[in-house]
Amino acid sequence: MHAPADPAPRRQHHEDPLLNRSLARGIEILRAFRPGADLLGNGEIAERTGLSRATVSRLAQTLVETGLLEHDRSRRAYRLAAPVLSLGHAMRSGSPVLNAVAPLMRALAEKMRINVGLAAPDRDEMVYLESVRYNRKVALRNVVAGQRVPMELTSLGRAYLAVAPQEERRALLARFRAGRRSEWGRIRDEIRAAISSVERRGYCVASWQPEVVAMAAPLVMAQRPIYVFNVSVTTAASIQDTEAELKGPLLALRDRARAVLLAAEPPPSRAG
Repeated sequence: MHAPADPAPRRQHHEDPLLNRSLARGIEILRAFRPGADLLGNGEIAERTGLSRATVSRLAQTLVETGLLEHDRSRRAYRLAAPVLSLGHAMRSGSPVLNAVAPLMRALAEKMRINVGLAAPDRDEMVYLESVRYNRKVALRNVVAGQRVPMELTSLGRAYLAVAPQEERRALLARFRAGRRSEWGRIRDEIRAAISSVERRGYCVASWQPEVVAMAAPLVMAQRPIYVFNVSVTTAASIQDTEAELKGPLLALRDRARAVLLAAEPPPSRAG
């Protein structure tokens, strides 16, 4: 997975007069905290965000005063505070998309004893919005909502790349090429194959961890962000056999989710 000190390309905030630069920089500081990094000092935050230490110090203090960061004075470092967790809970509990599709995901996971996930893109990673773990074998990896996975290596990310806007896709591929020079040839070919698979069959397959086969299908709807469903299983069976078993249920889940979301949309207003 990507080194946490190497965040994805950021928008050039100074180019948009409607954006508040201090707020944008404060958000970058919050983004610097990743799993495995409980405490970060000014220098580490500056390295991860590209901000000066003076700016980090000023904005971090503001985040402490507003309750989003805690300051460990003895170690001269910061950690995320409890209200950050409540923001994630508010998003999940209030999401009409999650409320609509989570029952469908749970039903499929229980019926087939597989893992079912829903994710959305964030810069050059995919973020799980929901993850139902119901695997046939004990797996070493436990995926939970909020967890990130690399876009360029996973079925989730490659399915997203297949339907991403062309300009965004080009920028992401350039970033992956720069960050994975030694293995880029193989990854590039796998991404191209995945994009072709999504275009022809509606889904793609990846196996970037031992004995784990994952398949993903994007859900593209007007006026909504792009979401990606995935199913995965820890198995010694071949990728081809697993694909044959899971492709139908995956596409059916995607289509049922689309139908449920369309049915929940309010009717168009009539002028006059």
